[in-house]
Amino acid sequence: MKTETTIQGLAASLNPARAARKIIGFVPTMGNLHEGHLNLVREARKLCDIVVVSIFVNPIQFGAGEDFDSYPRTLEQDSRLLADVDCDIIFAPSVEQMYGTQPRLTNISVGQITDDLCGKSRPGHFDGVAVVVTKLFNIVQPNFAFFGQKDYQQLAVIRQLVQDLNMPLEVIGVPIVRAEDGLALSSRNGYLSEHQRAIAPTIYQLLKQAEQQLHEGHALAQVLESISNQLTQAGFVVDYVEARQTNLQPIAQFDRNVVLFVAAKLGTTRLIDNLQVDFKT
Repeated sequence: MKTETTIQGLAASLNPARAARKIIGFVPTMGNLHEGHLNLVREARKLCDIVVVSIFVNPIQFGAGEDFDSYPRTLEQDSRLLADVDCDIIFAPSVEQMYGTQPRLTNISVGQITDDLCGKSRPGHFDGVAVVVTKLFNIVQPNFAFFGQKDYQQLAVIRQLVQDLNMPLEVIGVPIVRAEDGLALSSRNGYLSEHQRAIAPTIYQLLKQAEQQLHEGHALAQVLESISNQLTQAGFVVDYVEARQTNLQPIAQFDRNVVLFVAAKLGTTRLIDNLQVDFKT
């Protein structure tokens, strides 16, 4: 396994694979890897000849007061984990390598689907994601890119971006990886105290409860309100509890497949989760 820190070095490492028309898979990450990331690499390994993983904490997707400076940077540990799952190349550029030293004058904004959910409380976040992902796609030029469904809205934004800009790659969404107690794996889970970590799985428990209630005929609005109330009682500060169609368009009643979304804080740690509930006639 190679580690490249420059765009030129990565190109040199990938050129032989491109010349041989090998299939390149790409997993973009911000590092501090967990089993969810490693599962993305395993999925890439099934489809691709060469697997590239980027490790880059992207400053422009963090808002004022968010955790950019304190975000865990664990490259040595990440490298060991990636070697174990047969990653071929780690791309770990500096901020200067990615953004240069001159002011950035170009922005990329995906409309509508970034206006609410996480976009409402994190203004500019998805623009930052869109810019860095576009840059990484241009640098790596993969055939396939792999993203986790825990960040469902982000996945939808990237799919829209690829479609709208005719990027020559396929985006693969990979199901959420959970701890045994149901908590969706996230690098930010490491911020939770022992007490908070014990409470955190309540989000998934309530999503599963909501799934059952919807299939029993409960009204969608009441189910969402119940989740929000119970999270508040459990000690969360709720950002949103929402339902959307699978394409993120609004939905008023459970008459087709629906995705339930939750974002809530435990202490200073912001947790997100989602669950698709299939409509059965």
